[in-house]
Amino acid sequence: MCAKQVKQAPREVPTTGHVWDGIQEYDNPMPRWWLWVLYLTIIWGIGYTIAYPAWPLISGVTQGVIGSDQRADVVAEIKRFDDANAPIKAKLVAADLATIPGNDELKTFAVSAGASVFKNNCAQCHGSGAAGVQGKGYPNLLDNDWLWGGDMTAIHTTIAHGIRNTSDDDARLSQMPAFGVDGILDNDQIGQVVQYVLQISGQDHDAALATPGAVLFTDNCASCHAEDGKGIRDLGAPNLTDAIWLYGGDAATLTETITKARYGVMPAWADKLSEDEIRAVATYVHSLGGGE
Repeated sequence: MCAKQVKQAPREVPTTGHVWDGIQEYDNPMPRWWLWVLYLTIIWGIGYTIAYPAWPLISGVTQGVIGSDQRADVVAEIKRFDDANAPIKAKLVAADLATIPGNDELKTFAVSAGASVFKNNCAQCHGSGAAGVQGKGYPNLLDNDWLWGGDMTAIHTTIAHGIRNTSDDDARLSQMPAFGVDGILDNDQIGQVVQYVLQISGQDHDAALATPGAVLFTDNCASCHAEDGKGIRDLGAPNLTDAIWLYGGDAATLTETITKARYGVMPAWADKLSEDEIRAVATYVHSLGGGE
């Protein structure tokens, strides 16, 4: 005969006293294993702050009993790589700019190093892929359309000194007149020039307005953009006959450009990057497909 199993009465669990919508909050104890893990992590944390640099002081931090210094380790690691790359950097700086793309050793190093420099310093404006960030006024560096020239020397100069900045006396400088704001042309004349630019760039246009616009263009714009509208690199004046536009080539945008002008600024990097870094990023940009 089997013994009769006796059911134990359920244990009454105390509550915290919190009740919401008829639901009581029980005050169950935490699992013992969980508490032991918590205590062990506290002990480990105290031991870590004793062993490693941890607590901030008025100047510096506590160094820890094992003498570890992660910042010093990073500095030493950077120096190790700098020392290892010093010979190739010296070769890069000493080389004639025009010969770097044809030197496999220098080009391989420069493209790799330049990609890193580009992503850290240039991608904010030109995009991580160098196609220009979304928006107007940020040049695409992948094509072969260059305002100031796309050979190694021209790219190096642009990077080193920048464009229209106030920090470098050798910055590339040009200024488009604000034909409307300055009262050089009235609205009707600006409209005629716009139609002529649409014509020479192969877009839909009003031929009746483009005819007097051609005369106005010759009198006011050809000195920078050339009589054929293909631009003058020494002045940073863009080619107006292709389909590549820095700010946009539709009628409304052209009207705004002619009326108010544009004045894009690029910082000078000569005081922020070393010569080998400037040469490396120039080589990287040159290698992207549009280098001349």
